[in-house]
Amino acid sequence: TKLNFSSTVEEERHVRANDRDYNERFSYADNRIKTAKYNVFTFLPINLFEQFQRFANAYFLVLLILQLIPEISSLSWFTTIVPLVLVLAITAVKDATDDYFRHKSDQQVNTRQSQVLIKGILQNEKWMNVRVGDIIKLENNQFVAVTEHYLLLNECQPHLPVTCLPGEVICEPPNNKLDKFTGTLYWKDNKYPLDNEKMLLRGCVLRNTEWCFGLVIFAGLQTKLMQNCGRMKFKRTSIDKLMNTLVLWIFGFLICMGIILAIGNTIWEQKVGSNFWEYLQWKELTINAVFSGFLTFWSYVIILNTVVPISLYVSVEVLRLGHSYFINWDRRMYYSRKDTPAEARTTTLNEELGQVEFIFSDKTGTLTQNIMVFNKCSINGKTYGDVYDEFGCKVDITEKTPCVDFSFNPLMDRKFRFHDSSLVEAIKLEEPLVQEFFRLLALCHTVMPEERNEGELVYQAPSPDEGALVTAARNFGFVFRSRTPETITLYEMGHAVTYQLLAILDFNNVRKRMSVIVRNPKGQLKLYSKGADTILFDRLDPSNEELMFTTSEHLNEFAGEGLRTLALACKDLDEDVFDEWMKKLLFASTALENREEKLGALYEEIEQGMMLLGATAIEDKLQEGVPETIACLTLANIKIWVLTGDKLETAMNIGYSCNMLRDDMNEVFIISGHTMLEVQQELRMARERIMGPGKDKFSSGLDMEKTELYSSDSVFEETIIAEYALIINGHSLAHALEADLEQILVDVACLCKTVICCRVTPLQKALVVELIKRHKRAVTLAIGDGANDVSMINTAHIGVGISGQEGMQAVLASDYSFAQFRYLQRLLLVHGRWSYHRMCNFLCYFFYKNFAFTLVHFWYGFLCGFSAQTVYDQWFITLFNIVYTSLPVLAMGLFDQDVNEQYSLRYPNLYRPGQLNQLFNKRKFFTCTLQGVCTSFILFFIPYGAFMTAVRDDGAHISDQQAFAVTIATSLVIVVSVQIGLDTNYWTAVNHFFIWGSLAVYFAILFAMHSDGIFTIFPNQFPFIGTARNSLNQKIVWLVILLTTVVCIMPMVAVRFIKADLYPTHTDKVRLLQQVSRRQGPQGQNLRRVRRTSSRRSAYAFAHQQGYGELITSGKNMKVPTSSTSTYPLSSPTRGTSLVKNGGTTDVAETNSTGFGRESDQNQEVTVEDLEAR
Repeated sequence: TKLNFSSTVEEERHVRANDRDYNERFSYADNRIKTAKYNVFTFLPINLFEQFQRFANAYFLVLLILQLIPEISSLSWFTTIVPLVLVLAITAVKDATDDYFRHKSDQQVNTRQSQVLIKGILQNEKWMNVRVGDIIKLENNQFVAVTEHYLLLNECQPHLPVTCLPGEVICEPPNNKLDKFTGTLYWKDNKYPLDNEKMLLRGCVLRNTEWCFGLVIFAGLQTKLMQNCGRMKFKRTSIDKLMNTLVLWIFGFLICMGIILAIGNTIWEQKVGSNFWEYLQWKELTINAVFSGFLTFWSYVIILNTVVPISLYVSVEVLRLGHSYFINWDRRMYYSRKDTPAEARTTTLNEELGQVEFIFSDKTGTLTQNIMVFNKCSINGKTYGDVYDEFGCKVDITEKTPCVDFSFNPLMDRKFRFHDSSLVEAIKLEEPLVQEFFRLLALCHTVMPEERNEGELVYQAPSPDEGALVTAARNFGFVFRSRTPETITLYEMGHAVTYQLLAILDFNNVRKRMSVIVRNPKGQLKLYSKGADTILFDRLDPSNEELMFTTSEHLNEFAGEGLRTLALACKDLDEDVFDEWMKKLLFASTALENREEKLGALYEEIEQGMMLLGATAIEDKLQEGVPETIACLTLANIKIWVLTGDKLETAMNIGYSCNMLRDDMNEVFIISGHTMLEVQQELRMARERIMGPGKDKFSSGLDMEKTELYSSDSVFEETIIAEYALIINGHSLAHALEADLEQILVDVACLCKTVICCRVTPLQKALVVELIKRHKRAVTLAIGDGANDVSMINTAHIGVGISGQEGMQAVLASDYSFAQFRYLQRLLLVHGRWSYHRMCNFLCYFFYKNFAFTLVHFWYGFLCGFSAQTVYDQWFITLFNIVYTSLPVLAMGLFDQDVNEQYSLRYPNLYRPGQLNQLFNKRKFFTCTLQGVCTSFILFFIPYGAFMTAVRDDGAHISDQQAFAVTIATSLVIVVSVQIGLDTNYWTAVNHFFIWGSLAVYFAILFAMHSDGIFTIFPNQFPFIGTARNSLNQKIVWLVILLTTVVCIMPMVAVRFIKADLYPTHTDKVRLLQQVSRRQGPQGQNLRRVRRTSSRRSAYAFAHQQGYGELITSGKNMKVPTSSTSTYPLSSPTRGTSLVKNGGTTDVAETNSTGFGRESDQNQEVTVEDLEAR
C-alpha cells in the first residue's frame, strides 16, 4: 500500500505491532491528558491577556492612562489603580488555584500504570507513554480507560507466545461511529477481516476473562468515545451574557453624560467663563471654549467611571465561589454508603441552576441502581411472593419482614432475599411443575459462571435481568454451576446433573423470546422458552387456555405493581422431528442470503405447541426517591426527558416505574419509522391527535423576549389539558433531527408531558440537547453517570455527573456531581433557586448603589460651571465600593433566603420566576438604575437646598464645599445601608456585623482622614482637615441627613408595601405562610407513598443487543484447561473476548413500584390557597 506521510488528512490508519519507529512517522495522537491552561512561565502573561479581554478591565486600564494626563485628570491615579489591581489579583489567584487542581488531576491520570509489552517483556508503563501500536495487557474487570485496541489474544489461547502476535493492521481513520469498525489484519502472508466485534472501546469493562492482550489502534483524543464527546465548551450563564450587554449600555450612558456635560462646559465657557479669563490666567491651549469642552468630556469620563462597575465581576465570582461551597458542604446531599459528597466542579453556573426548564437524563445508573431482584412468580396458576398474616390478609413487605431460610442449600447466594416460605416448601416437596419452573430458569440463559473458590459462584450476565433469574433458581436449589459449548451442569437439590446443550434459539428485538433445546440424563429432548407473555401465549398448546387466563391475571397484578414480567413455557420434542429440524437448521445457518430470516422461520416452527409453566416478576430497582424527585421537579414546570441507549420496552418500563408514563394518559405516541417519510407522517399524526387537524403551532419566536416567548409558547402548551407522552427510537430520531423535521419534532415533544428517546447514541443525546437549546431558548441540564453521557453533559448549559457504577468519565466532564439522582431536587429547588435569587438581588442593588453614588457628580456639574470638580473627597471615591459598601452586599448575596429550604421544596412552583427570568432582566435593570438616578438627585438637591440658607449653631455659614461633600457622603452611606436592610429577607449575624460594621468603619475612616495628625503627615493627600468633626457636630447637618434618608427610602417602602398587599407574588404568599407557621410551630410535610396502578405488562428485556447464544455454542468464550492441547486458528482471534461490556453504549433498565403523592396538610391551619382567598 502506498503511504503518504505528509498528508494532513488521514484516510486510513497503518499500525505495526511493537514498532514505535514505524508508527511515529504518522504523528498519531498520544495518550497524554492535558486540561491545564497555564504553566509557571505562561501564567502571568496569558492570565493578564485573558482578564483584559473583559471589557470592564480594559476600560479601567484606559482610564488609568487618561488619569496620568494632567490637563484632563481631576482625580488621582490611585482612585482607579487600587480597585483595578485588587480585581486583577483576586481573579488571578482564583484562576491559579483552579489550574493547580487541573494540573494535579492530569498528573494523576497520566501517571497511572499499564502493562505494555516491550521487547517481548511485560513492563509497567505510564498511561501517557502508551502509543499507537503498543501491545498492552488487560485483566478481568479492568476498564479500558484511555486507549481503544484490537483484541489479539486472551486466556483461551495460551499456547500462542506473545512474540507471535500479528504484524500489521490497516483500518479506518479515527471517527465517532461506535457500532462500526473496518480493518484488515496482515499476518504471515495472510489477510484477516476485522470488524467491530474485535474491538475493545474505551470505557469497556473486560468480563469473564482473566487476561487478554490488545494492539492499540487509537489513543487519546482519537478514540471513538472521545470523538463522540464533542468539543469542551466554555459555559456562560444567561446573567453573564446580560451583564456584558448592560455594561456596554452603561458605558454608552456614560459617554452620553460626558457629551452633555462637555456641551454644557463649552456653552458656559463662551457665555460666562470668558469673563473670568483676565482674573484666572489659563494656558493658551485652554482658552478655546470648544477645546475646553473636549477636555471636559474626558475629565467627566474619568469622574463618572464608577458608573461602570469594575468590582462587579470580582464580586460575582466571590458569590459564586461561596454558593459552590454551600453545595459542597450540604450534608443532605452527602451519600454515606459510598462516602460521596456533592461537588460543585465549576463556580460559574450556580445561578443558572435556578433557571432550568429541561432536564435530559440517562437511565441506567442515573435513575436506576443497576440492581434487579426476583420478586414474585406464578407457577401452574398459583402466585408466590406475597406474605399473609394469620387471618389470611396480605401484609406489606418491609426490611423487618423475615426472609426465607435457604440454609438447606450450601450454594445459595447470601444476598438473595425472598419472603414467601410456601415456595421453598413446594421445592422440598418435589412438586414437578415447580421444579421444572426453576430448571428452566437455570438452563435457558446465556449467563457465564465463575467459581474461583469452591462454592463461591459469580455470574457474568449480559443483562441484570438474566442474572436475577439465574440467581433465583440457584437459591431455590437449581444451581447453575458450569457450562461448556455442548453441556450445562446444574446442581439440582444438591445433586450434579449434566444436560447436553443442543441448540440456543437466541433472543433478538423481533423474537422477544429465547429458547434452548437440551437432552436430560434420561435421554429426553426438552425445549425451554422464556419471553414476553404477548409473544409466548400465541405459541402455547390449546390445552393451556385456562391456565393462560389465570396466569394472565397474575401478570396484570404484577405489572400493576411496576414489576417486569416474563412468561415461561416448555415442550417435549420427538427425536425424529428434532433430527429433521436440526438438518434444516444446519443448512439455514450456512446460507449466504437471508440467513436471519431462514433461522427465524425455523425457530418459529419448533416453538409451537408449548406448555405454559408460569411467569416471573422482577423488581427493577430505581434509585431511592426517583419518583418523588421527578414528581416534584414536574411541579416546578421542569420537563424531564429520558435519553437512553436501552431498547424500547425497557425504556417504557422505567417510564411507568417513575410515573412519567401512566395509564390515565390520553395517548402514548411511539415513533419508530425507518424512513424520513414514515417519521414525518408519525409526527404529524401525533400533532394532529393533540391539537386537532388543520392546526399548526409556532414555537421559534427567536426575536422575542424570554417572557414573551414563554407567554406565546409555553402557555399555549399548558392549554393542552390532556396528557400525552412521546417515545422515539434511535433510528427514527436520526431522521427527526434532520433540518426538515426538527421543528415538528420540537413542537410535538414540547406538547407532550413525557418524552423518552431510546436506542440513542451518545452523539444523538447531544444533538437532542442542542435542538432544545436552539429552538426553545431554555436553560438545559443533562445528567448521566457513564462515558456515553459525556457528550450530552458537555452540550447542555449545565452538566451533572452521577458517581455510580460506570466509572468517573461523566463526573470528570460534569459541572456538578453527586451520588444519587434524588439530590437533583435539592440542587435545583434549594441551591439553584437561592443562588438565582441572591444573584439577582445582588445585581439590582449593585447597579442601584453605583448610580446613586456616581450621578451626584452629574447634577453637581450644572452648578460648578461644568468644571469636572468632584463632590466627594477622593478617598471616599476610592473606598466607597471596596470598603464601605462591599461587605453588606456580599453578605446579602451569600446568605439571603426569600423562603427557607423546607418551603422551597414544599412549593416547587416557587421555581417559576427563574425560568421566566423575572428577577433580573433588562426591565429590572432599568427599574433599579432609575431608582439610583432618583436617589442621586435627592442626595444632591436636598442638602444643596438646605445649605442655601442654613447656618451653624454659632450663626456662621455652613455651606462650604467640604462640609457639603461630607453631608452627601454620609447620607449616601446611610441610605444604601438602609436600602440593603430592606432588601435583606433573611438576617444572620454576618449581615448585622457587615452592615453596622461598615457604617462604623465609614465614620472611623472619615474622622481619621479628616484628623490633624494625618494631615500633618500627608498634607497633599488629605486636605479635608477637621471637616468631619466641624460638620457632624451640627444638628442641622444630621437633620438634613435624616430628611434625605427618609425621602430616598419611603417611596420604595410604600411601593413595596402596596404591591405586596394588592398584587402579592407566590413568593410573598409562601413567605407569609412561613411566618404564620413559625408562630404555630413546625408542621410536617405530609407525603405518602402510593402504588402505581398500571395494568400494562412490562415487556422483559433479555439484553440490549443480539444475544450471546452463538458465542456460547461456538465455545470461543470458554476457558481452556491448561492441560488442553487443542488449538484455535488465528483467523478468529476475537472469539476469545468472552463477554465485553461496552460501558459507552450499554444501559440497563431499573424500576420501582413506588409512586409519589401528596396529601392535604390537614393539621396546617393556613395554606397558600387560604391566603389567596383572603
